[in-house]
Amino acid sequence: MKRQEHVGINLALAVQYGQPVPQLPRWRLRRWVQRSLDAAAQQHKELRAAVLTLRLVDDEEGRALNNAYRQRDYATNVLTFEYGLDQEGTVSADLVLCVPVLEREAREQAKTLHDHAAHLVVHGVLHALGHDHLNDAEALEMETLEKHILNTLGIADPYQDYSHAPT
Repeated sequence: MKRQEHVGINLALAVQYGQPVPQLPRWRLRRWVQRSLDAAAQQHKELRAAVLTLRLVDDEEGRALNNAYRQRDYATNVLTFEYGLDQEGTVSADLVLCVPVLEREAREQAKTLHDHAAHLVVHGVLHALGHDHLNDAEALEMETLEKHILNTLGIADPYQDYSHAPT
């Protein structure tokens, strides 16, 4: 059987494990990022490619990054460093997932690590594309797109029993 080629957004993804997470192999993270880009491309007609780094970190590194770049002295679940879209239609960004926060939130929200990680990856990719949740209208638009993408991955609505978006 011949493997079908992917025809969506061209993706260059570097995955860095500052903390090992065997449940989140590169292929799985790549699948979530690719699905996010392909779904969002319908709203971002100029998007042709993405150059992204996804780093999984511990509490110490997560806290240091959040403090240095957002002046918030705690580790947060996902940080996105958005570098914009160039003239050729390539978006660039760094995404940072703090694994201990991810694990704690998954337990608190009665979600699997897999499902919560997928949600945060999708959330971070959408931030890289300029989506935000600073007001109710933006939050609704972003959450709607997140739910659509996660649904295509077979993952339930992350907001069904949880009342706010990732921070």
